[in-house]
Amino acid sequence: MASLIRLRTVRGIRPVLFCNTQLSRGLVAYQKNRDETFRLAAGRIHAASSHSRCSHLYRMSCRKPQTVVMVNAKLYADCRETPYKTAAQKTYFTKVHGLPNIAPLVRSVEETPDPIPTTVKGTIPTWIRGSLLRNGPGKFEFGNQHYNHWFDGMALMHRFRIEDGQVTYRSRFLRSDSYKQNSERNRIMVSEFGTLALPDPCKNIFQRFLSRFEMIKPTDNASVNFVKYNGDYYVSTETNYMHRVDPDTLESKQKVDWSKFIAVNGATAHPHIDPDGTAYNMGNSYRNKGAFYNIIRVPPERDGSSDTLEGAKILCSITPHDKSKPSYYHSFGMSENYVVFIEQPIKMDLFKIVTGKLRGKSLNESVYWDPNQETIFHLIDKQTGEEMPVKYYTKALSTFHQINAFEQDGFLMLDMCCSDDGQAINNFLIQNLRQSGEALDEMYNTMCQPLPRRFVLPLNITSETPIEQNLNTRKDSTATAVCRTKKQVFCTFEDLHGEDLKDYGGLEFPHINYTKYNTKPYRYYYGCGFRHLVGDSLIKMDLESKKFKVWCQPDLYPSEPVFIPSPNAEEEDDGVILSVIITPVKDKSTFLLVLDAKTFKELGRAEVPVNIPYGFHGVFNSSE
Repeated sequence: MASLIRLRTVRGIRPVLFCNTQLSRGLVAYQKNRDETFRLAAGRIHAASSHSRCSHLYRMSCRKPQTVVMVNAKLYADCRETPYKTAAQKTYFTKVHGLPNIAPLVRSVEETPDPIPTTVKGTIPTWIRGSLLRNGPGKFEFGNQHYNHWFDGMALMHRFRIEDGQVTYRSRFLRSDSYKQNSERNRIMVSEFGTLALPDPCKNIFQRFLSRFEMIKPTDNASVNFVKYNGDYYVSTETNYMHRVDPDTLESKQKVDWSKFIAVNGATAHPHIDPDGTAYNMGNSYRNKGAFYNIIRVPPERDGSSDTLEGAKILCSITPHDKSKPSYYHSFGMSENYVVFIEQPIKMDLFKIVTGKLRGKSLNESVYWDPNQETIFHLIDKQTGEEMPVKYYTKALSTFHQINAFEQDGFLMLDMCCSDDGQAINNFLIQNLRQSGEALDEMYNTMCQPLPRRFVLPLNITSETPIEQNLNTRKDSTATAVCRTKKQVFCTFEDLHGEDLKDYGGLEFPHINYTKYNTKPYRYYYGCGFRHLVGDSLIKMDLESKKFKVWCQPDLYPSEPVFIPSPNAEEEDDGVILSVIITPVKDKSTFLLVLDAKTFKELGRAEVPVNIPYGFHGVFNSSE
């Protein structure tokens, strides 16, 4: 998680124990008086405890998908007097029956450290030269101890090397400290997001008791994404640790700690890159006065140092709505001139996190959804580092991935996949993903659909701007933006899809032609349809017509689509889509799919004779 807490000294940060504001308004210094700290913590804990439908793929009893709309009758108090803000909160669920078991998609596999050939069927364009690098969990147990959450599995890196129409495959487990410690003892030694490591049985009773009073150490199990800074590839999670890796051999080269360069306790696995190579990211810091969100900037060139992150700086620090309960965030938006931070009501209770080991609770049990809080959009000027005085608000929603953001005619368009409910993060327990029958159907049917939406944020707010009037003057846009005060604008979204997208479970894992169209007006985006707990279709959406193309086949589950532009491309969708396809019904039947991005027709596939678990994110490393 971008906001996982790490309580040891970094530049400018003094370790503290944060207290639940409902139990105590104070902040207790962790290093000031250790014994008193734990006496207070224990006391508080004691007090707190007193176009082609894919529905047939699933052999469902209801052939036509049924969308259930839940309406929250509670209206926001400050929205009662204007027609632009009185819509009741709607939450969309898809009612399905007979979902197939996907347990094999979240099972441990062996690594394939040496390249192996694949069997190519169809045609893979010869102009594609490079490697698709992907990351995700690949090992879910050590000895007789099992991880609880999908995010906990040990990072397994994958490389599909494409050259002259042929493909080779290799994979390797990241040799993180977490992986090595777990492997050496054949048990879970390092806590992860949803799994608390038990006290070492080799220690005596007194030592095991004292270990309960230690803070949970951040993991370096970088299983979320491949990221690139100054030409170097890293695998990243959401703590303060990354690992520099060789993109050809996938060997781990260097463990890197963000806090050695800037005063942050972590960073997201989804940085944004400007055309000149400048990278932007976000990470939290925890100080005596509470938590802060930080915008990070990494220069495009090194200053003679071998360290990629040397020269990184904090561009801006943002104060949370509640410093003791900051928001969780997985990514952020960026336009040409602004970084856009979405402060959503998925909250982290810092007191519960820092006392988690004492209470025997993992980190995910300190993350919760607060539907009574609004979502806040913060805009930060990329040149000056100043946070804009105007804040933009909308109803409670959750988002993991943004599609794009761009400025046009005095507005900033923020496009993202979002849900009207934020409890999904705790639904991805391993036991849930391995369910079958009615239990699986029930789990899926309680999850809110992620849907692509656009917010239109007016940039030129002045003292002359009218109050209680829709400021969105863009033609054919149904989004609204209404000033509540001179520094508060309440926004509603417009859908970036037609109603038929809901038949595919919404859309996540969005991707665009990033190199040419990130921060710019664009027409197409790609993603996965989610008629299951994982993606089960690939979708291409046309923003002009709101119509989409679909690739889906029975019992096949595609990964996040990655767009590769063709040489000398003139149109936005000139290129191919790469996606790794896995299946739970046939052993060793993974393949790399290549689609024509324009027609969304299959060009070819490279069959890999190994099992690959369902992963998270990746990038294409071009050889050109």
